[in-house]
Amino acid sequence: MTNVLEYLEQTAGRLPDQIAFADPDCSITWSALNRDRRHIAAALAGKTTPRSPVAVYLEKSVAAIRAFMGIVTAGCFYSQMDTRQPAARLCQILDTLNPDVIITDPEHAERLSETGFTGTVLLIGELAAADADDTLLNEIRAQSTDLDPLYCNFTSGSTGTPKGVLVPHRAVIDFIEQFTSLFQITETDIIGNQAPFDFDVSVKDIYSALKTGATVRIIPTRYFSFPTELLDYLTEHRVTTLIWAVSAMCMLSQLHGFDYKIPSDVRKVIFSGEVMPVKQLNIWREVLPDAFFVNVYGPTEITCNCTYYIVDRPFSPGDSLPIGKPFPNEKVFLLDEQDHLITEPDVTGELCVAGSCLALGYYRNPEMTARAFTQNPLNDNFPERIYRTGDLACYDSSGELCFASRRDFQIKHMGHRIELGEIEAALEKIREIDRACCLYLRGRIVAFYIGTGEKKELAHQLSEALPQYMIPNAWVSCETFPLTKNAKIDRRALELQYTNRRSRGR
Repeated sequence: MTNVLEYLEQTAGRLPDQIAFADPDCSITWSALNRDRRHIAAALAGKTTPRSPVAVYLEKSVAAIRAFMGIVTAGCFYSQMDTRQPAARLCQILDTLNPDVIITDPEHAERLSETGFTGTVLLIGELAAADADDTLLNEIRAQSTDLDPLYCNFTSGSTGTPKGVLVPHRAVIDFIEQFTSLFQITETDIIGNQAPFDFDVSVKDIYSALKTGATVRIIPTRYFSFPTELLDYLTEHRVTTLIWAVSAMCMLSQLHGFDYKIPSDVRKVIFSGEVMPVKQLNIWREVLPDAFFVNVYGPTEITCNCTYYIVDRPFSPGDSLPIGKPFPNEKVFLLDEQDHLITEPDVTGELCVAGSCLALGYYRNPEMTARAFTQNPLNDNFPERIYRTGDLACYDSSGELCFASRRDFQIKHMGHRIELGEIEAALEKIREIDRACCLYLRGRIVAFYIGTGEKKELAHQLSEALPQYMIPNAWVSCETFPLTKNAKIDRRALELQYTNRRSRGR
């Protein structure tokens, strides 16, 4: 295979009338999706060129899936933009992406105008009416390769500018082949999609379905604020498979959702995004005793996940839940600070990954790409690119990998990967703040700042630049910051100050 469209073509031929994707407003069969994407591609082909980005400014929906497949058929790659993000952040993404075309709908077209985008705006509802040009589309396909980019997901950037992670067809094909086989996803499964389409957890939903013919039920984001509606949806549609972020699972269990209803058709629960609290995992395992649970790990840069652990024994609160072992055809290893290989248990090192799973790099950012994707220091015989995750891990006594912490100030919060430096950069743009520092303490983003202004107003101003999941959970006003001997902010001292304040109830 060289193109993910082969999944769609094969599945449409095998299961033409089966529901492929469904949201609360509409659904689409495999044959209809296979037909529509060619019409959409024909409309795009005259407005941009192969291997170029096309932005999608739509809610996660059947319409967005149709747009993705049309974009790929036109030989381009897609980039989903979150319709809930502030205009300022959308502008940053568009500055990097620089697309010729954005696909949207009438509902979102007006807000899109706030970004000042001057390219072509196309409405998804009109694209499928275009005449399909089979000759042109076949020529585009014939010139494609498996290293052509498929999608670009933007993650938080330490300089204050989001980074676009560019992932090729080959990386998705190699991952999905293993993912669906290991976890036995088939055409009989109904996948309950939780993740936004700009979050790489959704890649597993979309492409597992394309390969196997499983049906994806796209769950509206707002349902995750209302456990009863969410559980009604899961049971009504007899969802069998959840590929969710940890935070979504914890929302249900922490709010005692299972006291209302148990989604008894669920047989597979695959979770990722941050460390799963064992207490919450045990609640899920108790209410779904016949389901199997899998902890998967990996940053966006290695195409979804590089390790997995099938939960096969009891865990108690305080136990470390392993991230497991590498997926087939992925090399995962630990390096110490001198770039020596770590093999013994209980020795912490940086987790590094090699193989065809790696992203192409960061879009239009060669400097950042060169820093993160480097030559394997263990190999001086031939070029071998690795990705340094910045995550620290170790082997347990059974040889399973266990996550330890972040090497830098990047965090996982509410299922999202966030650079604290991006929050600090946005804070320091607020007039009332002279200097800012952010820490991640006990699952909370804490903003320390020197300046004036009410905390509520500062949070409001920050929400105009950052998505809600990046807004600090706590605010601490400081007269000065403690400094290290190198004249840098002493983050450890700030952490101790905050801990002492909380212990005194201040």
